[in-house]
Amino acid sequence: MDCTKNRSKILRSKVIKISKYTFFVLVVMVVIGFIFPTWTPNIKGKQSISTLEQVEINGTELEVMIRGVDQNNPIILFVHGGPGCSEIPYVRKYQDQLEENFTIVHYDQRGSGKSYHFFEDYSNLSTDLHVEDLLALTEYIKDRFSQQKVLLIGHSFGTYIGMKAAAEAPEHFFAYIGIGQVADSEMSERDSLEYTLKQARFAENVKDVRKLESLRESVETGEQLTPRNLVRKYGGAARLINDNLDYYTGFLFNPEYNLLDVVRYLKGVSISQEILLPERKKQNIIKIVTKLDLPVYFVMGQYDYMTSVDAAKAYFEELEAPVKEFVLFEKSAHYPQFEEEDEFAEWLNRTLEEL
Repeated sequence: MDCTKNRSKILRSKVIKISKYTFFVLVVMVVIGFIFPTWTPNIKGKQSISTLEQVEINGTELEVMIRGVDQNNPIILFVHGGPGCSEIPYVRKYQDQLEENFTIVHYDQRGSGKSYHFFEDYSNLSTDLHVEDLLALTEYIKDRFSQQKVLLIGHSFGTYIGMKAAAEAPEHFFAYIGIGQVADSEMSERDSLEYTLKQARFAENVKDVRKLESLRESVETGEQLTPRNLVRKYGGAARLINDNLDYYTGFLFNPEYNLLDVVRYLKGVSISQEILLPERKKQNIIKIVTKLDLPVYFVMGQYDYMTSVDAAKAYFEELEAPVKEFVLFEKSAHYPQFEEEDEFAEWLNRTLEEL
């Protein structure tokens, strides 16, 4: 009897020690995760560049990642979407080919990702302020690399900012490329709703059909978006990649972000979307920008129902520009630059040669 009690006490003692040790290890790992230094992997070559740094732009500090095999190559400046959804955590996965022929610049917009600063006031955040930041960053990049112009590419909500910047200062850019181009948001959401409903009915998912039908009036009147989780579920966001998984693996395994940056990212998304989505709803881009004085390319995935193809096409037809082209990638949705990576790189190389 005494032996049994002793063994039980010893076992409990060992379990407690193991639990304390495990807890200590987890705490240490979390702390390290928060303070771990970040960087972007090196690119071999005497003329290569691979930097990840804070740059003072327009009264704030923006996180800027620059990568390329030869820094004398033409510059691409990417404007991420969201609002607030930096692509720095994972985008390196999809741009190896582009880095061969271009110097690629990504930045976290003001209040987004690593550009979110905990004690900075974002009450004045607006797309106009984002445009000011983008143009100031463009000037910085041009001066840094001694180039007269850059190629401006916006993705998703980044096209709203990119279009306004291209309209305000076209002299800075070779051309404007809008991937997953924002257009008339009400038309786009009606398209998204009808597509998602059709797919839900085809899948015989009664629960999703009822959910979508219950939202029909509020979506059609522009009061809310078609639920993005359902658009994603039925292939209207990505078909050849898992965009959510890309974020998770990027946060966990890529060196560009640590755990503190993940917290910044989540805070930035919340603040940016709360402020900027209502602005986009009130200020329709198709009425703000009706003409661009530079070559324009709308690049869409055929199955894009985050920003619908038909809405983008209608905007494209009305937009005035000296050169314009509507490019459709037939296998992808909202991320043709990632979903059809090879085809996109080939198209971009060919297009720049023509320019």
